Amino acid sequence: MEAKKKLRCPLGVPGSIIAAILGLIGVVANIVTFSWLGLITSFALVLIALPFMRVTMMVHSANDRLDELESKVK
Repeated sequence: MEAKKKLRCPLGVPGSIIAAILGLIGVVANIVTFSWLGLITSFALVLIALPFMRVTMMVHSANDRLDELESKVK
């Protein structure tokens, strides 16, 4: 049997990608409709989602590297 990989925060990366895309769509839509409050909110969503995506991807790669080192030790 194959060894199962550990499940790593399954919604972190896809959730932040969706949030970033929605934020970008909101920025464009609010520029077209000249809505300042919506533009600020959408821009804030993009500024929060993009670093969150990067951090979760870094955590995934670090955990994968750690798993490789543990398998080499065993």
